[in-house]
Amino acid sequence: MQIIHPQPLTAEAFAPFGDVIETRDRDYFMINNGSTRRYHKLGAVQLGKPEDNAIISIFRAQALTMPLTVKMMERHPLGSQAFIPLKGHPFLVLVAPAGEIPYPGQLKAFITDGTQGINYHAGVWHHPVLCCAEEDDFLVIDREGEGNNCDEYFFADESHIVLDPTA
Repeated sequence: MQIIHPQPLTAEAFAPFGDVIETRDRDYFMINNGSTRRYHKLGAVQLGKPEDNAIISIFRAQALTMPLTVKMMERHPLGSQAFIPLKGHPFLVLVAPAGEIPYPGQLKAFITDGTQGINYHAGVWHHPVLCCAEEDDFLVIDREGEGNNCDEYFFADESHIVLDPTA
């Protein structure tokens, strides 16, 4: 059995998988006659084709029972996908490097602090949204366009991968 415990989310640790969207320790410049800080380009929307569109959605997620037996991962090969918490609750992130399949030994888990969002780079394997609150809302920015942009990979039953947020 492989047990994965999440580590705190940092930009450095998450860099191989995408961007951490946060204002802490980030540069900004003033706009709107000096009344607003603009934290510019905290992540980049990746689109596979010129005719693709970046879209904004809200996902309302339900908490899953923890510890969680990890049965599948997904990836979006044609664009990035960002999740920004709207209610300030921490959430879990389970990722594996981009590649043909997600290898169990390469899985990494993170927990956000409730103010951080994440932007998965195109092709990065990740578990569908894992909220820590009973129900939570996320602003999601991703790609709309022609072609299949969601690949799913199901682990063999004997894999026994468990995400356990209690450390």
